Amino acid sequence: MIVAHFDGSCDPNPGGRCAYGFVVWRDGRKIHEGRGIAAPPGPGATNNVAEYTGCIQALEWLRYEAKGTPIVLRGDSELILKQLKGTYKVKSPLLAPLYWRARELLAELPSVRLEWIPREQNQDADRLAAAK
Repeated sequence: MIVAHFDGSCDPNPGGRCAYGFVVWRDGRKIHEGRGIAAPPGPGATNNVAEYTGCIQALEWLRYEAKGTPIVLRGDSELILKQLKGTYKVKSPLLAPLYWRARELLAELPSVRLEWIPREQNQDADRLAAAK
């Protein structure tokens, strides 16, 4: 089983430094991590854009490295996870393209279970999203 954690941050929110991070574990051992800029500073830089970007980047990595393996994708953003599960609608035009990209990737990985976790349990991904 593979467990991936994603996170994003924007400081200040909105409009500031917008970054993401993700960590992938297989059988309790870290096998990959990634981080980067989610959006340039400005009106398109928000916490939710950063969270979605972390999710998408984790899924992009998983689609090549973990296809066919059961995956648990965890994040501390209730909004993003509930949108991806269909519990919440996506109303923001800023988030809609990110939502649809994440849905496309999830369709390629049919064995993904989405789970919300508290921020305290997402420290590795949070650290990467906050790294300068």
